[in-house]
Amino acid sequence: MGWKGILGFEYGIVQGPLGPDIAGPELVAAVANAGGLGLLRAPDWESPAYVKELIRKTRKLTDKPFGVGVILAFPHKENVKAILEEKVAVLQLYWGECSKELVIEAHNAGVKVVPQALGAEKTPTRSQLYHELNVTPLKVGSLEEAKKAINVGVDAIIVQGREAGGHVIGQEGLISLLPRVADLVGDHGIPVIAAGGIVDARGYVAALALGAKGICMGTRFLATHESYAHPTYKRKLIEYDKTEYTDVFGRARWPGAPHRVLQTPFFCDWKCLNAQENETNQPIIGRTIIHGVEREIRRFAGTVPNPTTTGDIESMVMYAGQSVGLIKEILPAGQVVKKLVEAAQLLIHQTFNPDSI
Repeated sequence: MGWKGILGFEYGIVQGPLGPDIAGPELVAAVANAGGLGLLRAPDWESPAYVKELIRKTRKLTDKPFGVGVILAFPHKENVKAILEEKVAVLQLYWGECSKELVIEAHNAGVKVVPQALGAEKTPTRSQLYHELNVTPLKVGSLEEAKKAINVGVDAIIVQGREAGGHVIGQEGLISLLPRVADLVGDHGIPVIAAGGIVDARGYVAALALGAKGICMGTRFLATHESYAHPTYKRKLIEYDKTEYTDVFGRARWPGAPHRVLQTPFFCDWKCLNAQENETNQPIIGRTIIHGVEREIRRFAGTVPNPTTTGDIESMVMYAGQSVGLIKEILPAGQVVKKLVEAAQLLIHQTFNPDSI
């Protein structure tokens, strides 16, 4: 059945690499121990020794396979090298080109490669940054682009709809994008993993019906005991049920990178921020430690609060997917996996049996 594993994992449930350091060893190990695919988030700067430390900490908490997510729009070559040297199960890539050379290198190390497709016919420009980094955004919005992803030999593709939380470049909803991509790659044996607005069994089963072999969830795993989000952030995920697609936060650090956030009072007050404004000339509203590095947080920065964060927490960005209103409680991550699988099985067997159609 569809909830069974992808890429050798027990269940087709992937925990997104929440950033900047929200998906740490505790969360990833909990998901792995429950039979899902947990993904660490590599730093957005070169820190190979730290990456290896993260991987080794996770291995102390689980003997199950897991992966690491890397954003290709930031310095990453040494981090990727460290990941391959540690031979984790999966290298997950986002916001950049997944080259054939990289796939071959990963496969030679015994590591599977899973890019997250940007999934847009037209994307906001990041041409200057991409030019500087010598990468091109991977998109699966046409037959040619899908063939390109297939031809480099990836092991699976994550298709992200506009409903997703955090940085989302795609302009299409998951329900229209997913079946088209599934049709395009269907004959090549490459699993498609659905992402964007999925938090419960109904979303899981819907994704399977649309052609996915598994799902990737961010917001649902953000709202777990093991996630490294600040308690106030977790509480807001339960309190608020509305999100908005915006570019207010982190404009200077990551230009042209729109994102979906909770409609907190702070955001609602500032969502019409002048397009010329960014975080560089704003007051400092807090401090934090991210991947072991101390940082200041300015107003409108794209830095989400973790437990080390101090200052005006409620004025900081809080990423969330469009279905956040369906999340009613903070749960252990392993329980999220277990409940999702059980509820999906029940839904398929009872609600969608032949007699009910």
